[in-house]
Formats: sequence, C-alpha cells, structure tokens
Amino acid sequence: MSSGGCSIVWFRRDLRVEDNPALAAGVRAGAVVAVFIWAPDEEGQYYPGRVSRWWIKNSLAHLDSSLRSLGTPLITKRSTDSVSSLLEVIKSTGANQLFFNHLYDPLSLVRDHRAKEILTAQGITVRSFNSDLLYEPWEVNDAHGQPFTTFAAFWERCLSMPYDPQAPLLPPKRIIPGDVSRCKSDTLVFEDESEKASNALLARAWSPGWSNADKALTTFINGPLIEYSKNRRKADSATTSFLSPHLHFGEVSVKKVFHLVRIKQVFWANEGNKAGEESVNLFLKSIGLREYSRYISFNHPYSHERPLLGHLKFFPWVVDEGYFKAWRQGRTGYPLVDAGMRELWATGWLHDRIRVVVSSFFVKVLQLPWRWGMKYFWDTLLDADLESDALGWQYISGTLPDSREFDRIDNPQFEGYKCDPNGEYVRRWLPELARLPTEWIHHPWNAPESVLQAAGIELGSNYPLPIVGIEAAKVRLQEAFIQMWQQEAASRAAMENGTEEGLGDSSESTPIAFPQDIQMEERLEPVRNNPPHGTRRYEDQMVPSITSSHVRVEEEETSSDLRNSAADSRAEVPINVNTQQNARGTVNQGGLHTVNRNTRLQNNATTWLRNAAEDSTAESSSSTRRERDGGIVPVWSPTASNFSEQFVDDENGLGATSSFLQRQHPQSHQLMNWTRLPQTG
Repeated sequence: MSSGGCSIVWFRRDLRVEDNPALAAGVRAGAVVAVFIWAPDEEGQYYPGRVSRWWIKNSLAHLDSSLRSLGTPLITKRSTDSVSSLLEVIKSTGANQLFFNHLYDPLSLVRDHRAKEILTAQGITVRSFNSDLLYEPWEVNDAHGQPFTTFAAFWERCLSMPYDPQAPLLPPKRIIPGDVSRCKSDTLVFEDESEKASNALLARAWSPGWSNADKALTTFINGPLIEYSKNRRKADSATTSFLSPHLHFGEVSVKKVFHLVRIKQVFWANEGNKAGEESVNLFLKSIGLREYSRYISFNHPYSHERPLLGHLKFFPWVVDEGYFKAWRQGRTGYPLVDAGMRELWATGWLHDRIRVVVSSFFVKVLQLPWRWGMKYFWDTLLDADLESDALGWQYISGTLPDSREFDRIDNPQFEGYKCDPNGEYVRRWLPELARLPTEWIHHPWNAPESVLQAAGIELGSNYPLPIVGIEAAKVRLQEAFIQMWQQEAASRAAMENGTEEGLGDSSESTPIAFPQDIQMEERLEPVRNNPPHGTRRYEDQMVPSITSSHVRVEEEETSSDLRNSAADSRAEVPINVNTQQNARGTVNQGGLHTVNRNTRLQNNATTWLRNAAEDSTAESSSSTRRERDGGIVPVWSPTASNFSEQFVDDENGLGATSSFLQRQHPQSHQLMNWTRLPQTG
C-alpha cells in the first residue's frame, strides 16, 4: 500500500479499464486512487433520467469489480460540487496528481477548467486526455484553420487526417493502490423504490459494463455489420449495433470500435465484398455523427438551447400541451409514431430511424418547440446524450446550416412501410391494432369500416383518429414560414434603423412557458431479446473562446459565483403538470425561452471559457507527443463558402439536397456568432 504521493484517476463517462488514457497514465505514475463523483445536481435541468441512472448504477458496479481484481477499489462520492470533493479526496489520500479524460459539453468544459485552475494553485499536477473521440475538436479544421460547418466536410477531413486515431490501449495488468484508509466511499442511491420494478426489467435486455460492451461490439462486427447497409432501416429486428449507451457511458472506446471496424473493411475489400464495404462506410458515418455532435457542442457551447441559424428564433412554435401529451403517450393516431413513443417509454430505447420519424412528426406536423422533445428524450433514453440529441433535434428542426429541408414533412404512413413493412413493430407496441391487416396497419383511418370492425378497432375510442392531418400540417408549416420571414424582416429593419441591437439578440423574444411532465402508465417490456501553466501538449484539453472573433472582454468572475449559479441557470424544461388533452395552444412569435437568460452561469461560463486558453500541463498517454503550435484557442468564425456543403444522404436521416431555407433565402445561412444567438426554440 502506498502511504502518499499517489495519483487520483477521476472517472466520469469513461467507465472502463481498457483503452482508458487517464487510468493508464495513473498506473504509469505509481499508486492510484480511483474515484467516481456522483454530482447530478451540477447538471441543472439535465439531471439523468431513470433508465440512465439504472445504467450508471450497474456500470459502476462492474467497473468496481474490475478495478478490485486489478488491485484497487473504486471510491464513490456523493457531492453537489465535484471540485470540492476532489480537494477532499486529495487531502485524505495525500495525492499529488489528478488524471481525467475530456468531456465536451459546456458545463463539463467549465467545470474541468475550474478544477485545473484550483487544483494547480494547490500544487496538484493535473493532466487530461482524449478518450471519447477519434480526434479532438481543435484538431479538425478547414484549409483556413476554421471549424467546419457541415458534417460532410468535417467527416471527410477526419477520414483524410495525416495521422490515424491512436490505437486503443490494453487494460493495465496490475494497479498499485493508494492509501484510502481515510477516504471512505459514500453509498450512492440511483433509484427509489418506485423505480425498482421498472428497472428490473431492463436487465432482461441490457448488460451494462465495459466487458459486456466489448461483447456487444464483437457480436455486431461478426454479425449484423455485414448487412448493415441493407437492414439498418428496419425497426422490427436487431439490425443496428446497440452500442450507443455503451459509448455514451464510455464503456467501450470509440477508437477501438473504429479500428476493429476498419479491420473488417480491409478484410472485406480483399475479398471483393462490396456490400460489406458499403456497410462499414455507413456504420462509420454513424460514428462520425457522434464525433460531429461533440464538435458542434465544443464550437457552439449552447447548441442544446439555441438554433444555430439566427432567423429561426422567429419561427412561431405552437405551444400546445395537449399535443405534447398525445405525442408522449403514443396517442397521435399515427401508428408508427405511437409505437415508437410507447417503446421509448417502456424500454428507454428507439431505433435510429424511429427517432427521426417521431422527432420529425413532433417538429414538422405538431410544430412543438424542439427543445421540449430533446428534453423528453433526455429523460427517457438509455443512451441519452446531450451532444448527440442536440445535433439530431437541431438537424430535424432545420436549425443547422446543412439541416434537412424544414418544409419537408415525413409522412408516417409511408415511413411505416419503409421501416416496418410487415407491421410487426406496430403490432408489438400497439396491441389494439394487432388484428389489422398489414395493408392498413400504417393508416387505419383509411381502412373500410368492415375491416376495422373485424379487427376490433373503433377509431376515436380504442385508438385515436389523427390529431393533425398531414395536408393541413403542410399548409400550416408554410404559413409559419411566412410569419417567420416577416418577423425576421421586421427585426432586420429595426436593426438597420438602430432601434435593435441585432439579429442575434434575444431580448425581444417573448417567453414560452414550458409544460410539465405528464404521468403515464408504464408498459413494462424489455426492448429486445437478446502545476503552473506549462507547455501545451497535444492531448491537453482546449476550450472554445466564447467571444466575438473581433472583440474580447477581459472581465473576471469568481469561482464561487460560478458554482453557486450553476444549478439554476440551465434551460427551462418540461416538469409535472396536468394538461388538457385537446387544448390548442397559441402561436408565439418569439420561440422558446430560457429562464434567467442573463443569469450568472452564462456570464461566468463565458469568462471561464474565455480565460481557459492556457490549461494546465497535459501529457500523452502514448510514447509519442505532438506539440500544439502556439496553443491557440479556437474561435468560431466560419467562411461563407462552407454553407453550401451538404450533409450525408437522406437514407441516413440527413438530407442531401439543398434546403428550402437555403433555396428561398440564401442569406439565412449566415451562421451567427453563438454569443449573439437567442435562447429560443
């Protein structure tokens, strides 16, 4: 046992012993104290949902078992302030080094920089590493050194980088334990009594833990991967990898996934297996989208709250809590949408394509504010991931430069015959439609009365009629566009007349009150069967400069202000209230609203991230190191030429054609500096 001078390895969303650069660095340095701090209150509105907490509980138990077999326990702490807890652990163990892996959401960027600054001032050496991405966000830039603004250009650059992602690291053979005799673990409570029955069923379908993630990866690569290009759209069978929750919690390394899949690609290429090669390319593109979500979050730290295209703050979202309740309960009258939402509630899982269908219906047909849907996904998905969910909902909502055309509505009836051609998915999750012939399963409102009677269906009684007609939704969407452009033109005129600060200012937005959670009866089914600043090193965490590229303000804020304001200044989200099923909400001109938009977190986060250009020293987890030229902090300043580049094809849920907004209003694709974007829908 070591009596001092040990290293702390701070686990977060990297719950594995394999290919964990922070753990590897700690083992190389000597004695290790492994720590996990449960501080969900720091996440503000994004407190983990029930199924996410179930996953963390089981994944931590698995990690603790693995670490103990290597020689050291996992110390768990319950906290409201992670940095304070780290200081307590350092004091009780005599540690003089801290190692952790990078996260890229804005709250983590602020917290991690604060940890480095405070601990370095205490004489603690702090080193951080990349374990979550193929390449760090600041490594992937265009020819002018600027961040990419479209996925296609970003991913092409990733695949053509002059150096490959680092090879995954093997687990350590043994860990020398630090002295934890004065550092006792806290008992962490992840579920209450009312949640245990529902959570117990999750274990039938899922096995959290890093070694189980490795098994899931092997199963996919040796099975469904070869036919992924052909079967990936099918919602009625296990055709995808099911790796997303494992990836979110860091149970499997994305570098390992990438390298193993590329090995298969080479093997199939040598065999002349074109279908296998296509499958690999499409699967790797899904990995690329995960990379891009972190890239966007890093370069636009409030992309989970604000549209990246400034004019969309004027879109007149429909504030209708009845629509929101019907969507959540799977009572919209569109079978594919309803089946998806009932599966989500019961299991915490949705096939990728069904996610696109239900979110597109939410935004395009119901015209509900996209952040409501994103927050509901956060509360209910096993793989709830702020960066990925924000990218998906912004894409569906047309708020990215290369989004799907906002005027395009996916008809759930036609999507049903693509995703669920035999109707088995709908029949599983909508038993009231189980006897309906496949011919009518995705549009029962068109079925003859005799067919409905034979199937025991009474529309409007045991299964609802469509709450909104598709053709009516198209008309309403076009009307909303007209209203949006009128509001945008009025704002632009006011700006030019000097009566408004500018397009990106949020002060003119009228607040939209958020609905509160609506309790639902649960359907309990599993989802599937089976030191001082030194030289910056290559792996050092960088942070975006949250300023205009032309102006930098020099004000300072205290760390205590940041800590005290973190809990109450995140985006407002849906929580519990009873709503009337058929209430028709009013159209609001301003879009979504974030409470306390001028709260201290936004100001302090700006200051912390702005002053974080020189983080504490970081070392490479491999034998080779690359120096960052000058340690320049990236500033978002895209070039106009990037806006015409397109996303991947629509088969993958991302539109290939030029969008309605770009065709009709080319000037709309001028991306605003994020500090000027409103906190709107």
